[in-house]
Amino acid sequence: VQLVESGGGLVQPGGSLRLSCAASGFTFSNYYMSWYRQAPGKERELVARISNTGRSTNYADTVMGRFTISRDNTKNTVYLQMNSLKPEDTAIYYCNVLLFGTPRWGQGTQVTVSS
Repeated sequence: VQLVESGGGLVQPGGSLRLSCAASGFTFSNYYMSWYRQAPGKERELVARISNTGRSTNYADTVMGRFTISRDNTKNTVYLQMNSLKPEDTAIYYCNVLLFGTPRWGQGTQVTVSS
């Protein structure tokens, strides 16, 4: 099982980024996928989750209306479109899948929102 995140970087407040997570080693279309984030000195928190078909999504209150999670089951990839970014969105963003009760994580991608 491999999850590889990309797309992070430095962006000014109000800017946008699109994160990608390429998955392999399991039947991607059978599983819900999630994005989490962890800021320095804070616990890892759930940002967004998407059902296996993509028809159902959930978001943390702090990102509702600004972030959009989506997936392409033909490419085994899940995305996180982040708009209207704020300094408090600065964190390492992780892709996640729960396989047979065990959470699997990517290596993370750093997002820094700063002027």
